[in-house]
Amino acid sequence: MVALISLAAFEYLAVATAMPVVADELDGHALYGLAFSGALAAGVIATVLGGWWGDLRGPVAPLWTGVAVFGTGLVVAGVAPTMDVFVAGRFVQGFGAGILQVSMYVLVSRSYPAELHPRVFSIFATAWVVPSMVGPAITGVVVENAGWRWVFIGVTGILLPAALLLWRGLASAPMTAPVTEPTVQPVSGAAPVLERPSGLRSSITRRLGWALLVAAGAALMQYGASALTRSEGTVPGTVSGAGFVLLAAGLAMLVAALPRLLPPGTLRAARGLPSVISLRGIAAGAAIGGEAFLPLMLNEERGLSLTMAGLTLTGGALSWSFGSWVVGRRRFDRVLVLRLGSVLIAVGLALMALTVFAVVPVATAFLGEITLGLGMGIVYPTLSVLILELSPPGEEGKNSASLGVAESVYTVVAVAVAGALLAALGASVVVYVLCFGLMALMAATGALVSGRVLPRI
Repeated sequence: MVALISLAAFEYLAVATAMPVVADELDGHALYGLAFSGALAAGVIATVLGGWWGDLRGPVAPLWTGVAVFGTGLVVAGVAPTMDVFVAGRFVQGFGAGILQVSMYVLVSRSYPAELHPRVFSIFATAWVVPSMVGPAITGVVVENAGWRWVFIGVTGILLPAALLLWRGLASAPMTAPVTEPTVQPVSGAAPVLERPSGLRSSITRRLGWALLVAAGAALMQYGASALTRSEGTVPGTVSGAGFVLLAAGLAMLVAALPRLLPPGTLRAARGLPSVISLRGIAAGAAIGGEAFLPLMLNEERGLSLTMAGLTLTGGALSWSFGSWVVGRRRFDRVLVLRLGSVLIAVGLALMALTVFAVVPVATAFLGEITLGLGMGIVYPTLSVLILELSPPGEEGKNSASLGVAESVYTVVAVAVAGALLAALGASVVVYVLCFGLMALMAATGALVSGRVLPRI
């Protein structure tokens, strides 16, 4: 499982590094944003499908399906003759990765005792460390010497031995049986009742329909933000172009569909499971939103090369791994850990905001990224453990899928809003401070939500 997560992490980082070359060679700059948002949209749909499938039939079948689909997407992207085909390959990759991720949550819940869940999820987090440190550099070497296609085809070659390791492990893994008769609890406090197969099929059909709308809305927001233009000669703050329409349409779709896809009360951080899911989205949106613009700010405002600016993210990956290792060693107070992690994320983003000023040493940005990474390192695995602890038997997949949906959608909204501000107001010291300040405020709300993750006894 760790090998597969590492490959998915490498692919995620490699795409961002190789995309400028891909767009040039395939004459696909018009579809540049869609290469990212398409994979994200597919992942939202896949997590919903994979969660339902894992709850109903167990994690093995969806896990292998995710591996096969992910590998197919890599091949399609690697041999793509046009940008349209490349985008289709990215969509298939995102779909496979979405099923793979949620299936692993179900596999952990069925194969490992609860006391080992913190350690397992901390190991999952460390699987991102090596790809974060060497992934961009390896990708650069491969692109320059062998061509960008080998970035995707090469990962496929490593995928096969990783799958073989997983197959051997599953052969001897103890696994609890899936719940074959899922239950529903329509009224709070009411006794669970069996859900008929026809009702179950209708339920998943509705959820997939809402997932399609959420995926489309998220893709529109991301694509719309990247398409916004600032008209020359207009008053600062004037937004023009079709990007604004796409941004507004995507937000409207999310407002309509997202509450139907997440547990009731998630958007208002209701106590218990809804707050766990909401906090995952808040932490991801704030941290990834800040990291998305940090290299750009350091390059434009402080004059660092893109290589040096990108190295700041390596420190965050190392501290993320260290934080995950700490919370995986022993059991801490969950609320205290989540509050501390949320505060660390907010402090890290505030330090990044200060770095935009010339009088502040550039090293402050490195310190901010390390602080943010440490906060994410203790928050992420803790929330992963809680989602399994608070899920009734047979609903681990559905709730893990909700965790993934919240993470993706909150991140898209955060990045889209910050991107829209930069496009509308132009890159400047004030605008960068505003963007990082909004992310820090978002992270700070996580400290308040942290107190609501455990249900009242």
